Amino acid sequence: MSLLIVGVLLSLIPQLASAQTLLAPTPSLEPLDIKLLESDTLPPGQDIVTANTISETGITNPSLWWAKEQFNEVGGKLINNWIAYQDKKRVDLIVNSQPWTLLDYLGRYRFVNKFGTVARDYAYNVRVFNPQGTILASYTCDYSKTPSDCGIIIFNSFGQDSLPVPRSQP
Repeated sequence: MSLLIVGVLLSLIPQLASAQTLLAPTPSLEPLDIKLLESDTLPPGQDIVTANTISETGITNPSLWWAKEQFNEVGGKLINNWIAYQDKKRVDLIVNSQPWTLLDYLGRYRFVNKFGTVARDYAYNVRVFNPQGTILASYTCDYSKTPSDCGIIIFNSFGQDSLPVPRSQP
């Protein structure tokens, strides 16, 4: 009987080894530029969009206003603002610290996943910050692969990855 169990385990070891998850793509390490949120006008020559930027001629990409209305957790008080860097294909969400702390890990994951999925449609990555500029989470994709490899990272209060959750897209 024990030889049968050992034989079955040995036959499964290569399958278990090949089922390892990939590491999530690394989010940008560029710090949040809080000054962009404080000024009434954006710097000229930069392709930057905030929650207060509205195009008078057409749809502004990425269009996150609908997503903000649909996915803004904790009674619509979670999201303060966002900065979309069109040239860098990245969105930085700024969330209120107090409602963020009310979300458990799965609530934070769900929030980041919803916004990341919308941003992915525009081939953007997402980072989530508190108002002081500390990174809280990220949704990062490697768009050079087909299908793109995406990963969500929820950071703990010390800025460390609390549990990497890689996700491949079909």
